[in-house]
Amino acid sequence: MLGALLAALIVLLFLGSLRSTLIAAISIPVSIISTFGLMKAAGFTLNLMTLLALALAVGIVIDDAIVVLENIVRHREQGVGRLEAALRGAREIGFTVLSISISLIAVFIPILLMGGLVGRLFREFAMTLSAAIVISMVVSLTTTPMMCATLLPVAETGASSRLGRLAARAFDGLLRSYDVTLSWALRHRRVMLAVAIASVAVNAYLFAIVPKGFFPQQDNGRLTGAIQAAQDTSFQAMQQRLHAVVGVITEDPAVGSVIGFTGGSSGPGGVATNVARLFISLKPLGERKLTADQVIARLRPKLAAIPGAPTFLQSVQDLRVGGRASNAQYQYTLQGEDVHDLEAWAPRVASRLSALPQLVDFNSDQQDKGHQTSLVIDRSSASRLGLTAEVVDNTLYDAFGQRQVSTMYTPLNQYHVVMEVAPRFWQRPDTLRQLYVRAPNGNPVPLSAFGSYAETTTPLAVNHQSQFPSVTLSFNLAPGVSLGDAVNAIETATRQRDVADWVVALEPRGIPATPRPW
Repeated sequence: MLGALLAALIVLLFLGSLRSTLIAAISIPVSIISTFGLMKAAGFTLNLMTLLALALAVGIVIDDAIVVLENIVRHREQGVGRLEAALRGAREIGFTVLSISISLIAVFIPILLMGGLVGRLFREFAMTLSAAIVISMVVSLTTTPMMCATLLPVAETGASSRLGRLAARAFDGLLRSYDVTLSWALRHRRVMLAVAIASVAVNAYLFAIVPKGFFPQQDNGRLTGAIQAAQDTSFQAMQQRLHAVVGVITEDPAVGSVIGFTGGSSGPGGVATNVARLFISLKPLGERKLTADQVIARLRPKLAAIPGAPTFLQSVQDLRVGGRASNAQYQYTLQGEDVHDLEAWAPRVASRLSALPQLVDFNSDQQDKGHQTSLVIDRSSASRLGLTAEVVDNTLYDAFGQRQVSTMYTPLNQYHVVMEVAPRFWQRPDTLRQLYVRAPNGNPVPLSAFGSYAETTTPLAVNHQSQFPSVTLSFNLAPGVSLGDAVNAIETATRQRDVADWVVALEPRGIPATPRPW
């Protein structure tokens, strides 16, 4: 609404006539409202993309009407009648309006044909704006001439008001300046040609050196974070680390509130007890005086001082494209058909990329170093003692499985009674050596009498992407580093022979290893 009003006021400033301004300005609501109908037919909604298209259309749709109006006014100033001036002016300028509209629509054809998530994101924008342009062309060639034939003043001078006369004098001065500079340019053609060639060369040079990114970094006062501790960290130990991290973040003067949790499906690949999630709300920008990225930079050394709790923070972005949930904003995903290849090569790539100064908060979602303790039962020895596998399983479940043995009922609630070993024995593998199984004769038999123990490593999670096993390396950008510079550094690092041989081996299978913005 405000944009339409400003456009009408500018038209009034130059035309100096309320009737002429009304004729031109009526094309704005007619075109926009008609565009709503096409949006409804296409299944579009009013969102950020379509509203942006409609806001831009306000300044475009009125141009066609002004072009037609000026040509009709020219005929009226020559003494031609209203109806004849409207018909003649619309006929003369019709092809021009058509060519202008087609040229504007052609600009958005690459966006209409763009594929992927970015194409789907901007397709509604391009189609909505194109529809508004087409409708404005039809309105300027039908409604505008009709209104001129009815409402255009008899003597249209173009600058009847004082404000209009001032605008006309300013325009005349601008026209004289343009005439002087154009005459000079025509007299010095070689100089102007050299300036044009230099401009093209400078633009090409600037395009090569200007930092390149994807979307500008946004500050909406929210941060997300993750704590990824060692893979053998238990739930109880992770809770202690989470409390320490939350305490440090809460003490920062720019932080409003912090919510953290661990357990559940908090890991990048599913259930992981060594991963915790953080949701941070910052104070209003006027109070904290720092951007979200500056707050992260201030918290980074404080969080790094907490032992056993590597913490990664990132600013929440309203517009996210591609990638998956991770501990940082950008991702580099490695895929392979063989999990063992990934286990061998992903740490090498991670070691190479983590040394790049352009990347900070570097981490990997590869969880293949978890610890497990296996109990191997000697069936012959257990059989001689009269023990079966079912008896051993029940004993282990009684100790660690939280078996429900009873229910306590009260007037207002009910409580489940759970049997398990004391909490101090939960996290100790040696507890298995202290367990006894009751034999049929009633005598307790230690597990060590018929079983052996072995500690091995096991994957906590095997992540997949496009049905292939994958390892995602996440990172944020160092202050002052653009995404283009980071991508170039990554490509340079992965082209080194000890890493490039493996990446090239994957390419014939159609498996990508490319950075993915989150």
